[in-house]
Amino acid sequence: MVTPAVESFATGPMWAGFIAFVIVMLALDLFVFGGRKAHRVSVREALVWVVAWVCLALAFAGLLWWYLNDTQGAEVAQRKTLEFLAGYLIEQSLSVDNMFVFVMIFGFFAVPPELQRRVLLYGVLGAIVMRAGMILAGVWLVTQFAWLLYVFGGFLVITGIKMLVFAEAEPDLEKNPLLRWLRGHLRITPEFHGESFFVRKNGILWATPMFLVLVLVEASDVIFAVDSIPAIFAVTTDPFIVFTSNIFAIMGLRALYFLLADMADRFHLLKYGLAIVLVIIGGKMLAAPWFHMPIQWSLAIVGSIILVSVVMSLVLSREKQTPKGNTP
Repeated sequence: MVTPAVESFATGPMWAGFIAFVIVMLALDLFVFGGRKAHRVSVREALVWVVAWVCLALAFAGLLWWYLNDTQGAEVAQRKTLEFLAGYLIEQSLSVDNMFVFVMIFGFFAVPPELQRRVLLYGVLGAIVMRAGMILAGVWLVTQFAWLLYVFGGFLVITGIKMLVFAEAEPDLEKNPLLRWLRGHLRITPEFHGESFFVRKNGILWATPMFLVLVLVEASDVIFAVDSIPAIFAVTTDPFIVFTSNIFAIMGLRALYFLLADMADRFHLLKYGLAIVLVIIGGKMLAAPWFHMPIQWSLAIVGSIILVSVVMSLVLSREKQTPKGNTP
C-alpha cells in the first residue's frame, strides 16, 4: 500500500491570512455585532448570518479557483475547488446533526433564549481549537499509516448504520456519564446567573447550570468531530482544504441553530439522510483500491441525499400538520 503524501498548495501566508480572517470575524461578532450582550436572536438576524456565511464560503471557493487557476492551472483549480465545496457540504450537513443535540441540551436545562448565543460562541471557539488539533493529527496519521483510511471508512459505515438503527431513539441526558460526574463533583446553583459560568456565594465558588451546558456543548462537538473529520478524508487529505471547510461549517453552525432550532422536529428525516451519507462515504473509502469516485460524483451524491431528506421531511411534516377536511 502506498502511503499518501500530504499535497497542499497552501503557503504560510495563506494559512496566516485565513486564521487572521477567522479571528477578525470572531472579534466583529464579540465587539461590534453584540456577541457580548445577552439577547434573543431573531429568525431574521439568524437568516442574515446564515446567508452571510454561505456567501463567504462560496466567495472563498471562488478565490481558491482564481488563485489556483493562475498559479497551477485549470485542472488543479477545478479539483481543489470541488474538494473544498464537497468538504464544506459534508461538514455543514453533519453539523446539522450537532444542532439537534444543541436543541436537546438547551431544552433539558431550560436555557433562556437570550442566554444561548454566548454559550454557543464559546462553543465555536472551543470547536475551532479542537478541530485544528484533530485535523493536524489526523493528516499526520494518515500520511504515516495509509491503512488508517480503511479504518476510518469502516468506522463511518458502522456509525452510519448505528444512526439508521437508532435514529428514533431519544437520548436521556439524566443518564449522561459526564453530566452525572459533574453533578457529583461540583457545587451547582439551582438557577442561572445570567451568562456567568461561576458565582461566589459566601466566599464559596459555585458552578452555574450554564457551565454544565457549555461542557456538554463542547463534548458534543468532540464526538461529532470524530465522525466529520474522517468523512472529509474521503474527499481530500489536503490539510488546508480540510481545515478551511471545517471552519466555515463551524462558524455558520451557530446562526443555523437559531434559524432552525424552533422547527428542528420538522427535519425528522434528515438524520436518515446523514446516516446514508456516512455509509456511502465510508464505503467510498473502503472501495478506494478498486474504485475511484470522481469528486463531482461525491459532491452530487451528498448534495442530492441531503436535499431529498430535507424536502421529504418538510413535505411529510406539512401533511401531518394539515387537518384533513371532512368530505360531504
